[in-house]
Amino acid sequence: MIKLAISGCQGRMGQRITELALYDKIFKISALLENKNRPDVLLLSQNIPVNFEDTALKGSDVLIEFTTPEATIAHLKSCQKYGVNMVIGTTGFTRAQITQIKKASSKIAIVFSSNMSVGVNLVFGLIRQAAQITGRDYAITLSETHHVHKKDAPSGTAKTMAELAEQYAKTMVKDIESIREGEVIGDHTITFESPVDLISIHHHAKTRDIFAQGSLVAAKFLSKKKKGLFDMQDVLGLKK
Repeated sequence: MIKLAISGCQGRMGQRITELALYDKIFKISALLENKNRPDVLLLSQNIPVNFEDTALKGSDVLIEFTTPEATIAHLKSCQKYGVNMVIGTTGFTRAQITQIKKASSKIAIVFSSNMSVGVNLVFGLIRQAAQITGRDYAITLSETHHVHKKDAPSGTAKTMAELAEQYAKTMVKDIESIREGEVIGDHTITFESPVDLISIHHHAKTRDIFAQGSLVAAKFLSKKKKGLFDMQDVLGLKK
């Protein structure tokens, strides 16, 4: 049994991760964390006590984190202190913060990914293949759309798509368009265009469950790790 802690338990992702974990017998929810400064914070979530102090992490095996960069880095320090592995789905980190995450992986095991979705990670693989073949002969553009509540732009997923395309095509992405409207969960499209054709790879997220389910798959993966930095490509065995 995996003792699972969930940060931001009353946020959209936190609530859904909690619900799905309760249905999976391999997990036992050991701690639910929330920001005490939230005006709408409740003392119970799914009839489980909500904690405001990181000491609640003690005894957990894995923490799933979909919050803010600042909260994630604070919990990163506590997880090192208590020996708790981390699944980090938070985006919007600075380079210095990413360096902190990488450094922490020498002490605990971390799955750090801009997108926890199985489908999106399959798309990452397709981008690698397309970029390798098209190379400098194609202009690359990206567009992504998310709900109006999303703070970072471009999204972490779009940044990863661009990094992969540039790495394997050996050319720069021409443009990244970021749109924030309505309650769109996540749409990402990358195009490779030449004078004679256009190749488009698109992913549409129907529900947030794709991220919640992926984070639980990552938590199971980490339950067998002592330390190290991994991403969802490692979790899913997609790396060559």
